[in-house]
Amino acid sequence: MSDKPLLSVAVIGAGVGASHVAGYRAHPDRYRMAAVCDLDIERARKVAGEGTGTRAMTDMAELLADPEIDVIDVSLPPHLHVSATIAALEAGKDVVCEKPMTTSMADVDKVEEAMRRTGKKVLPVFQYRFGPGYQKLLHLMDKGLTGKPYICSLETHWKRGAAYYDVPWRGTWSGEQGGAIVGHAIHVHNLMTRLLGPVVEVAAFLDTKVNPIETEDCGAISMRTQSGALVTSSITLGSATDMSRMRLCFEKLSVESGLEPYTIGGGNWTFTAVDPVNQAGIDAALAEVTGVVERYEGLALHIHMALTGEESAGCATFAEARHSIELITAIYQAARNRTVVSLPLEKAHPLYGGWVPELEGAA
Repeated sequence: MSDKPLLSVAVIGAGVGASHVAGYRAHPDRYRMAAVCDLDIERARKVAGEGTGTRAMTDMAELLADPEIDVIDVSLPPHLHVSATIAALEAGKDVVCEKPMTTSMADVDKVEEAMRRTGKKVLPVFQYRFGPGYQKLLHLMDKGLTGKPYICSLETHWKRGAAYYDVPWRGTWSGEQGGAIVGHAIHVHNLMTRLLGPVVEVAAFLDTKVNPIETEDCGAISMRTQSGALVTSSITLGSATDMSRMRLCFEKLSVESGLEPYTIGGGNWTFTAVDPVNQAGIDAALAEVTGVVERYEGLALHIHMALTGEESAGCATFAEARHSIELITAIYQAARNRTVVSLPLEKAHPLYGGWVPELEGAA
């Protein structure tokens, strides 16, 4: 019998939440999959599965009132994240929240205050971190084999056509609360900041070129991080295929990810020593990284570790989620004002209350 605490988890939102359910179910010694909640009861039933003991339901209030549930996973459209997260915290539940955790710095403050008031935690969903290639780079950095970072280039080149935007809330400020930098590039930006530190300066160009939508679907962004690294991020939803890539140049090493859009942390990463004499040592250190649990299974594993006090350096923290929202805020300001924006942002920042156009200045 396992000595690990068994957490009872419920997922709200059976769309992207279906992948979360699969992640939790991969760890039956750590989780009991209690319920799936969705306004579409048939979709909830499909994700819950017959004969699994997982309830399918439509009433979130009923779910939050269940004293047997420990963790609420919020996998709703972005404009519902904050209200659902705070309601779950006030019901005495820990929360796992899909990206973006909020869509304003003011709402980050509200969530943080609810965490303090309730003593419960909020953990963000950044599943791309859980791949062997990315974990190998972290390992090399921990061992001091990379040296100082110089430069990093990021590519989020995906294909999103009319069918993708048939979902009514997508591509809208009211529903999706932002475009490609919110719903797509947020992942690779989080991977970058975990490696190179928080962004301290940003300049950006954003545009809508591919689809007739309200929000941006292309972007070119320049950043400087706390470590001194210079970063470029190229984003489009008009690529012929889906492709993501990271390339980093360090003092002692150059690194390139594979091209897989949804498993960028895995795939075929290459690690090349600047001085060939050091390649054998790098290869030996890379061989030390084994048994990486990937994607949502890895996320679920490290969420459990973070919630139960088991040592884990893998799960993204609330502070990292906060910085991801701060970075989006700064990118929108930089693009709209054609200026370089410095971070961290003060509460007097004009977009602190939200980057959605009608919320500007509403902190």
